[in-house]
Amino acid sequence: MINKLAASGLPASMPAFLRSKAALDEIVYLGPEADRWKAEPELGAATGEEHFIDLELADKLGALPHKRLDFEAEVFAAGERPEKIGLLPWQADEVWERLELAMHEYRGLKAEGKDTYPVQQAIIFYIGWLGHYVGDGSQPLHTTVEYNGWVGPDPHGYTTDHQIHYQFETAFVDANIHAPQVKALMTPVKAIQGDMFDAFVAYVRHTHTYVDEVYQIYKEGGFDGAGTPASREFTAARLADGASMFRDMIYTAWLDSAQPLPQWHPANVPASKTSTKPLSK
Repeated sequence: MINKLAASGLPASMPAFLRSKAALDEIVYLGPEADRWKAEPELGAATGEEHFIDLELADKLGALPHKRLDFEAEVFAAGERPEKIGLLPWQADEVWERLELAMHEYRGLKAEGKDTYPVQQAIIFYIGWLGHYVGDGSQPLHTTVEYNGWVGPDPHGYTTDHQIHYQFETAFVDANIHAPQVKALMTPVKAIQGDMFDAFVAYVRHTHTYVDEVYQIYKEGGFDGAGTPASREFTAARLADGASMFRDMIYTAWLDSAQPLPQWHPANVPASKTSTKPLSK
């Protein structure tokens, strides 16, 4: 639903191929793609931590660095492992950068009158892939150690069973939440200002503020059956936040792709092995 609403809400100023039915169908299909990878043991083990971040644990290490490997080094130095804390912001930012670079390539090929079909397919894939992580970031239980039953001190008497995650994001949504009610809560399209990693972290931190509310609604039976008007509104708003953020990330990638790329010079590589071709930011 998030992929469909975001992709169908892109501004008319973006390339027409993105608004085709074929592109939309592929973007929607790719929404769950990252979950499909969990079926393979090695692939699932290597990518599972990219779907979440337990902010309570991550913040104990200090400010979140922009580079994945810097964060992983901090995690290992603290005697922890990345798969216990999560890597969602880094994964989302890295896929977004792939999308931006593909859009830059599309602009260049189009300006030269060359075939853009192959890069169009890459752009569609990156968009569909990215949507999974933006959607994960709209779900409060993907931002916390309390991801599927309360752990630790529980002064509010929240559930400790392991049903809340599925009940909220799957069973309740499938039965009660529909695209029109989510679309009505989406914000107007806008370009995201500043650094995308910082913007995504802020988005996830905002989502995190709703953790207690998810548990309170569950405690009151708000995710049972048809729920309540308030629980349906709450859930639709979470989806709308994800769809709005995702649409704006796609739009911002397109705008940023119009800017020249800086020269790429890897550190500590002999000059003879470096390229002057602009490959990445």
